[in-house]
Amino acid sequence: MLAQVIFYALAALTVCSAVLVAFSRNIVYSTFALLGAFMGIVGIYILLAADFVAMVQLLVYVGGILVLTIFAVMLTAGIGDVKVSNRAVGTGPAIVVAGVAAIVMLYAVMRTQWHQAAAFTPAPTTYAIGNAFLGDYVLPFEVASLVLLAALIGAIVISRHEVRE
Repeated sequence: MLAQVIFYALAALTVCSAVLVAFSRNIVYSTFALLGAFMGIVGIYILLAADFVAMVQLLVYVGGILVLTIFAVMLTAGIGDVKVSNRAVGTGPAIVVAGVAAIVMLYAVMRTQWHQAAAFTPAPTTYAIGNAFLGDYVLPFEVASLVLLAALIGAIVISRHEVRE
């Protein structure tokens, strides 16, 4: 019962924050509302006993991307004074598309035969993920690291080439 209340509170936080991100007229407020959406998703991952995914979400999205976005928005001169001239264009079609999508999703939720999963005891998943990365999946893990290294070197070469011009 308590888990359901916490789940619905986190879901409400996530959805309300996402609505604020989409409909806020101030980009700074949108960025801070994105923090609420990301944190709600972290809470849902914790409820699902997906501790590794929750911490990756926290570190990568909240700790990296969101902080970078906040700094980029805050350091951009005059970003709060920017006025978009055609805010009303496309509002009608957007409401129609969102309404149709909501009806389709509601129909799918109401017509689906939901099965109750068996109760389980949450267990840490990081140990198994670490063993998998250093065992069965060591080759794909290392290939991914080489691809990321090649992308990093390519980005450096491209940026150095533009500086020379």
